[in-house]
Amino acid sequence: MLHISSTIRIPDHEFRWTFARSSGPGGQNVNKVASKAVLRWSIVQSASLPEEVKARLRAIAGSNWTADGELIVTSQKYRDQGRNRQDCLDKLAMLIRRAATRPRARITTKPGRAARERRLMAKRHRSRSKQARRPPLAD
Repeated sequence: MLHISSTIRIPDHEFRWTFARSSGPGGQNVNKVASKAVLRWSIVQSASLPEEVKARLRAIAGSNWTADGELIVTSQKYRDQGRNRQDCLDKLAMLIRRAATRPRARITTKPGRAARERRLMAKRHRSRSKQARRPPLAD
C-alpha cells in the first residue's frame, strides 16, 4: 500500500509493473538485466483518489498520461530493479502530493502609485526618443 497522506492510500493491486532493459552505462549488466521499472496505474478505475485530485493530476502529469486514462511512471536511475521500483513509487507519491494541494485563489490587486508613475515615465521617454528620429517639419 502506498501512503500519500492520512486520507489518500493506494493499494498495491492497482499498480501494474513491467520491467525492461535500461539504457546508458552499466557494462554487460545492461544487456543481461531488466532493471528499468515501468509503473502503470489506471487512475480512471481507481477509487483511491477524489475526483478533484484526479483532475489536477491529469493536468500535472502531461505526456505521462495515456488516452486510456493510465499514468505511466518510469525509472532507470539505478542499476537494480528494486531501487528503480521504489523510485517510481516516490515519483508517483510526489505527483499525487502536488495534485492534492489546492491551488490558492489569486487575489487581484491594482498597481501602486510608484509603478504607475514609472510606467508613464517610460512611455514619455520612449515617445521623446521616437520624436527625435523624425525629420524636422518644413515651413
